[in-house]
Amino acid sequence: MRIDEVKTPAYIVDEEKLKRNLEILKYVQDNAGCKVLLAQKCFSMFYEYPLIGRYISGCTASGLFEARLGYEMMNKENHVFSPAYRDEEFDEIVRYCDHIIFNSVDQKDKYKDRCQKKSYGIRINPECSTQGDHAIYDPCAPGSRLGVTRDKLNKSDLEGVSGLHFHTLCEQDQDALEITLKAVEEGFGELLYDMEWLNMGGGHHITREDYNVEKLIAMIKNIKEKYGVEVYLEPGEAVALNAGYLKTTVLDIVENSGIKTLILDASAACHMPDVLEMPYRPPLRDSGEPGEKEFTYRLSSYTCLAGDIIGDYSFDSEIKIGDELYFEDMAIYSMVKNNTFNGIGLPSIYAMKEGGDCILVKEFGFEDFKMRLS
Repeated sequence: MRIDEVKTPAYIVDEEKLKRNLEILKYVQDNAGCKVLLAQKCFSMFYEYPLIGRYISGCTASGLFEARLGYEMMNKENHVFSPAYRDEEFDEIVRYCDHIIFNSVDQKDKYKDRCQKKSYGIRINPECSTQGDHAIYDPCAPGSRLGVTRDKLNKSDLEGVSGLHFHTLCEQDQDALEITLKAVEEGFGELLYDMEWLNMGGGHHITREDYNVEKLIAMIKNIKEKYGVEVYLEPGEAVALNAGYLKTTVLDIVENSGIKTLILDASAACHMPDVLEMPYRPPLRDSGEPGEKEFTYRLSSYTCLAGDIIGDYSFDSEIKIGDELYFEDMAIYSMVKNNTFNGIGLPSIYAMKEGGDCILVKEFGFEDFKMRLS
């Protein structure tokens, strides 16, 4: 079917846009001589793993279930980092993963003898914040639980350790990485000479239109040559950036205090939680800022949460009940974070092939809601 025939609510992943992102990431991988991994915490639509695996080196996971998913559905290089590992899960994680990254020296000492000759490393905290307003995503904030600071890491702690890992960026560009790398070298450079690899984590917006890919390649090459290490990048958003839509239908229109609100069959709380968590205003096709176009509406949902507000948008023409709207950039942090609060159903998942044909990948119903309860 075509996209206008898709029943709402539905996530639709545009494979042409996904491929364009992957081509850029492969260009970086090939020209910098690094390895790029999909961060599954952002995008875990395993239907697309065979496609993704044709371009990049593998996956990275945040725990057992993601590790198993990457192992079974992509079956390429597979890394894992968790702030702490559960004892009863660790051996299974090792079975699925090539690299195991520890968040503390104590975790490394506890589990190193169970790594079965797999490569293991330690996450470091360069104490260099570049986040700006998004403190919730700043692992270098004072008191952070993520990564070992230089004053807590001795050379003796690194016996048997193959690499270091840092992840400090969030939707950021090459200049933020440059600042971070300077801090990493100043604090941990002497230790890197003894390492086999350096993992630069995720948060790199490599496929964004204004990202300076050539500068990124130059920085990676410099690190590789200076320290003799393999370099890994773990983008999540960059893989599926702008490659997905959430299609929704207007169920009703209500007015209060001069504000007209569209009641949709999609929800910020249920279907795009980052809208409330970050918070941010998701892009909406053919819309403008409030007041920019003739007709302005507030977009909300049919949940009972009063604050389930997506944002205010304006349109060239009046919106009517039954109209269909398309939120954009909805592949990332949507399917992986959605929920069934209020008994609201999960959106179906479609893949849009080259040429525009939409293939139903998965449909959800009552049993998917019930199985999460008891």
